[in-house]
Amino acid sequence: MSSYKVNKPDAEWRAQLDATQFEVTRHAATERAFTGKYWDHWQAGTYACVCCGEPLFDSATKFDAGCGWPSYSEALKAGIVERVVDRSHGMVRVEVRCQSCGAHLGHVFDDGPEPTGERFCINSASIDFQPRNGS
Repeated sequence: MSSYKVNKPDAEWRAQLDATQFEVTRHAATERAFTGKYWDHWQAGTYACVCCGEPLFDSATKFDAGCGWPSYSEALKAGIVERVVDRSHGMVRVEVRCQSCGAHLGHVFDDGPEPTGERFCINSASIDFQPRNGS
């Protein structure tokens, strides 16, 4: 049994998500750089988990890292993003997941801007944008 607040069998996730969203969030796939809908998106608002709707990142922390994926300098609040050591593909990286449902979001690196020095490199397929009122 999962330790996440939101826990569904794969059949339910498949019914809720499109094929790319399912592979990225539930099987830690990665969309190709510069292909996701949010890599070059700059509207004011919040980016939430596509699986459970948990708000994860704010547009105020989004920056152009030149990597082809949406990049944020910090999560919306402490503890909302889980960090897990990822040793796949012959590398050691830090995977980030939604703390509420375990959805794979992307990875976090230590080459971001101040004040955090972090770059959350997130798949567009794992998030939904919620515009701020009046934006």
